[in-house]
Amino acid sequence: MKRAVAYCRVSTDGQVGEDKFGIEAQREQIKEYCEKNDIEVSQWFIDEGVSGTAKKRPAFDKILGGEVTNPPVQYIIVAKADRIARDINLYYAYKSMLKDLDLEILSVAEDWSAQDKLTAMIIENFMAVAAEIERENIRIRTSGGRWIKANKGGYSGGRAPMGYRIENKRLVINEAEAEIVRFIFDRKAQGMSMLSTVKALNEAGYKTRGGKPFVISTVQSIWNNERTYRGEYRYGKDGEWVKGEHEPILKDDE
Repeated sequence: MKRAVAYCRVSTDGQVGEDKFGIEAQREQIKEYCEKNDIEVSQWFIDEGVSGTAKKRPAFDKILGGEVTNPPVQYIIVAKADRIARDINLYYAYKSMLKDLDLEILSVAEDWSAQDKLTAMIIENFMAVAAEIERENIRIRTSGGRWIKANKGGYSGGRAPMGYRIENKRLVINEAEAEIVRFIFDRKAQGMSMLSTVKALNEAGYKTRGGKPFVISTVQSIWNNERTYRGEYRYGKDGEWVKGEHEPILKDDE
């Protein structure tokens, strides 16, 4: 009887509904495949919440680190090739590392082991490219949804600027931080420089979100966000400014 270890992975993509293969579904497919092909699974390695492009995977790293050896194990079995990696370069890097350990990849969905060598190579290459394309499609769908939301003025993710907190996926004024924002723009309206504003902030005892004294780069970042504080919003550096759904910290007369 041939011996193998099984590897299952649920990606961070899967946590937002893109991943069609849950851990249990992968287990069942692998078990069925092994029964049909007289393969004994000696150990299961499972990574949960790990992206197909991640370079650190606790369970998979154990395999690569030498926890699995041939003999006695000949194969690493996955439900689908993209469980190894969706990035084509990463996939072949892992395949090469496994080959150095004398371990062969078997994929239930593609089953290129049942093909002749040339056909198997073509299928494997095709599936690796297909996984790469799917990864890019997920990125486009995700960023596209964020762009649509941002285009309507809604918060589309990322760290909230100072003066706001994230609540129910919306920007809501954080009054303690908003006081600092108003202080900064008050000084700007008076013609004070960034350096003078930094000095005034620190003399007044204000601290950054991280509890540290203010520096020029922090004040500059807040200055650069003035349109957000006046009620506008944009997604990314190249996005267009639109009227935001959030309440402005700075009013028109400030």
